[in-house]
Amino acid sequence: MDFKGLIVYRKALEVYTQLTTRVLTIDGLDKDLKNQLRRAMMSIVLNIAEGSSRFSAADRRNFLVISRGSAFECSAVLDLVAISTAKHFPDLDMLLVEVSKMLYKMIDTLNEKQRSKGG
Repeated sequence: MDFKGLIVYRKALEVYTQLTTRVLTIDGLDKDLKNQLRRAMMSIVLNIAEGSSRFSAADRRNFLVISRGSAFECSAVLDLVAISTAKHFPDLDMLLVEVSKMLYKMIDTLNEKQRSKGG
């Protein structure tokens, strides 16, 4: 599977692992907040994988856009975690920024391909 060789995919797995072990294990963290974070962090990884299977640049781009939105969502959840627990994770936020920037570059490259084809 080609997506497994993508640096952004490996970074997304790192995000998933770090959030799972460091945030989802916080005692007393709101159940709904945990569920929202779990869905968003899985969405980053899964949409990178699913998008890589698509044949058209437009389809691939759409999945990457969703993945990037999920990275932003994870960052927002970390803000809510900080408010409710006083635990801060600036290193995880930076990792999410890194993933977001990589996804943005991939999206921009696919946009360029579409523009060069006239579509």
